[in-house]
Parts: sequence; structure tokens; C-alpha cells
Amino acid sequence: MSPRPFLPWPDKRLRSPAEPVGAITDEIRAIWDDMVDTMEAMPGLGLAAPQIGVMLRLAVVDCSTERGQVIRLADPEILEASEALYAHDEASPNLPGVHARLKRPARVEIAFTDPTGARVQRVFEDLWATSVQHQIDHLNGRMYFDRLSRMKREMLLKKALKAKG
Repeated sequence: MSPRPFLPWPDKRLRSPAEPVGAITDEIRAIWDDMVDTMEAMPGLGLAAPQIGVMLRLAVVDCSTERGQVIRLADPEILEASEALYAHDEASPNLPGVHARLKRPARVEIAFTDPTGARVQRVFEDLWATSVQHQIDHLNGRMYFDRLSRMKREMLLKKALKAKG
């Protein structure tokens, strides 16, 4: 398996909702493996399949300090979110050179299909919760900066264009 290239913003696929995965096949597992390699090469805390041009509801997250604790998710959905918030600087390899501090629910319960094909529920907290929510946004055709005010979003996009050269 090997890292895949990222779609550059503003590729239309980054604005398109991904398709449901359904059954977990060897092809899906191979895509997950490429996604893990791509995430580790960044290095990053998570990756959604649309970021590399695969329009399926697949994501990987690994917020562990020692790495190697990756969680593979297919068709993830948020079941419950805390009122308490967690702030973290978010960025995307699809729009390099910029980041923004966002506040998201500090605890989320997610339902997803795991690599065995089982539908499971799991609670994620703090940085893990942020990363999972960030990936689900990608699967829904949203970028992290969509959560900013219009003025902050415009400033961020202008800064990204300037950084691009």
C-alpha cells in the first residue's frame, strides 16, 4: 500500500457528500490501508476518503501519541454529542498552509461499520472526538473552515491563496 495524493482545494469533490460503503470487502480494506499510509505520511490525526478522491464514506483516525492505534470507520454517524466543547487547531492537507481554532463537542458517540463488517458504537473524547467530527464533515462535503464566520473564512482562504504563491 502507499500514500495517495490529496485533492487540492477547491476541487468540487471536496464539496460533495460521499456515497455509503455498505459491505466491507477486500477492496474497502485496501482503500483503508492506503488511507492509513497517507495519513501517516502527512503526518495527520485523521483522513476521510474524499480527501484523496475516493467518494465513499470511509475514514481513519489515530490521535494516539505513540501512533499505531488507528481506527477504521465506514459509514460513521454521530449519535450523541456533548454540550461541553473542546478547542483545537484544525487544518487540512487539501488546503495547506492555514489552520483555524475550532470548538467542537468534547465527547461524541459514533455508530460505524468496522473492518469486520460489524456495526459498532463507540464514544470518542477530546482530540479523538474532534478528529472523528472533522472526518465526518469531509464525508458530508464540508471543510473545517465552513464552521468559521464568513469574515474569518474569507481571511483564511485569502491567506491560503497567498501561501500557495
